[in-house]
Amino acid sequence: MNNTLKRALARLFRLTIAKKLLLGFLSYGILTLLITVIALSSLQRLNEINHRIIERDVRLIQMTDEMIEALLAQELYGRRSFILKSSEMETLFLKRSEEFEKLLRQMGNLPDVSNLPLDRIAALHQEYSHLFKMGWEKREDFSSRAFQEHDRQIRRKQEELFQLVKGISLDAREDQNEKSLKTLSIGRSAFWMTAGLSIGGLLLGIIIALIITRNISTSIHRLKLSTHEISEGKFDHLPEVRSQDELGDLFQAFQKMAQRLKRLEEMSLDANPLTHLPGSVAIENVLNKRLKEGAPLAFCQLDLSNFKAFNDRYGYVRGNEVIQATAKMVADVVKAQGDRGAFVGHIGGDDFVVITSPEGYEKICLAVIDSFDKMVLDFYDIEDRQRGCIQGETRQGQKVSFPIMTIGIAVVTNQHRGLQNYVQVGEIAAEMKNYAKSFSRSIFVVDRRKDNGPRQTD
Repeated sequence: MNNTLKRALARLFRLTIAKKLLLGFLSYGILTLLITVIALSSLQRLNEINHRIIERDVRLIQMTDEMIEALLAQELYGRRSFILKSSEMETLFLKRSEEFEKLLRQMGNLPDVSNLPLDRIAALHQEYSHLFKMGWEKREDFSSRAFQEHDRQIRRKQEELFQLVKGISLDAREDQNEKSLKTLSIGRSAFWMTAGLSIGGLLLGIIIALIITRNISTSIHRLKLSTHEISEGKFDHLPEVRSQDELGDLFQAFQKMAQRLKRLEEMSLDANPLTHLPGSVAIENVLNKRLKEGAPLAFCQLDLSNFKAFNDRYGYVRGNEVIQATAKMVADVVKAQGDRGAFVGHIGGDDFVVITSPEGYEKICLAVIDSFDKMVLDFYDIEDRQRGCIQGETRQGQKVSFPIMTIGIAVVTNQHRGLQNYVQVGEIAAEMKNYAKSFSRSIFVVDRRKDNGPRQTD
């Protein structure tokens, strides 16, 4: 422990002024952040409590006062209607009754009122209003026993209503007082916690800053060495960064970047110079990798028929244009089909490869055939397009005709049989390609033979 502390102090003394300033700013920054978080958290809690006080307790107190006022007004207008026999007083009574019910409904919409006796108050108020309505209908004499008994019932209902409403008001006031005391406690706790953080956080911030500074400096140094190694083309053995922070993540990204640069370097050496698509080495690597992973795949080899005759007739420049256009078309079709895992390569000459999924090859093949048949005519002169062929002569002077170019696609999948390696796939694809050339139109053929099974293609 002592040795560790001494080493830490020794490193501290060797820090430059810039690093010491950085250490100080970082410590104060962390301290300020902690104090800010505590203060904001406390303010948030205080805000929530005050919000509940305003949205519930204050409104409950206000509503109960208005409800008591409405009950008193109902009693006033109800008794006047008994004395004056006035329909106007009855109307005012019913209006204040509606105000009471409206306040009761509004109270039901407040938060945290499930424990309040609102249903009991609503039932009592209906009985209370009904007693007055019964008195209006009977019109009994004030001195009669029946009227006096009726009046006592009204007073009992009114007193019970007052008690329930005042009980809600009293509970709301007590709840408001409790919340006010809680806000005071939260404020005191926030003050002492902030004060403690201001003292202890300063020391803790220094220690943390030391650890972070050491970690960052070491990691940055290793990353610097890694970039130097990558710049020299050494992608395999990079200085390791063992930290688990953002710099560690950055190192992981460096490793992935280095491996990708390595693959790109290999692919750039292997890429076809005409189409810039990956060449045979990349195709072989991708295919072998997927075969090794055991993933379902469809290997599609594309070949242009009658391309040699076209090249002899129009020259290699236009032939190269056909190859380039075909490469772009195939890549665009694969991209349009939305298969992100698909791979497009150029073996050489007029042979291309698409590696995709067994579910997606049919759409890709059909789209490639349709696009090629529409595109290829633009490369022929109008006379050849009208004839539908190219006319030429053999060395013996005999006239021969070569049809418009078509595209044949040989598809090999591992749906029906296991595929071991690139060589096996290439042999099957070559066999299927020769079969596709037997047709005079653009077509794709699929090898559907099973292991040790009879020949089955379509």
